[in-house]
Amino acid sequence: QVQLVESGGGLVQAGGSVRLSCAASGRTFSSRAMGWFRQPPGKERQFVASIASSGGRTRYADSVKGRFTISRDNAKNTVYLQMISLKSEDTAVYYCAAGIQGSLYYAPTLSPEYDIWGQGTQVTVSS
Repeated sequence: QVQLVESGGGLVQAGGSVRLSCAASGRTFSSRAMGWFRQPPGKERQFVASIASSGGRTRYADSVKGRFTISRDNAKNTVYLQMISLKSEDTAVYYCAAGIQGSLYYAPTLSPEYDIWGQGTQVTVSS
């Protein structure tokens, strides 16, 4: 069974950058798509980015396209979210999630397509 631990969150000024990491334990990491979701204060959890198990396909929410980059290192069992040009509306708890095992080039965007979640890491963008 895969377990996920996020790190890298914190307080950052608007316009700044942060890189989140999600370290996975377990032997199925490389066969799973991975995703990042976030939950802003008082709002529902929302999709941010996902990457197929092969790394060959990525998908992004419109609100983060061009600013956020998802990547993975299967040798290190880690997925990353590089965030630049941060805005106050990016303030949220960010969650890493492991997708239900599937094809090499599928990057899911819906919560039900993920069955393992991390505990979350807070990112606060000050304006």
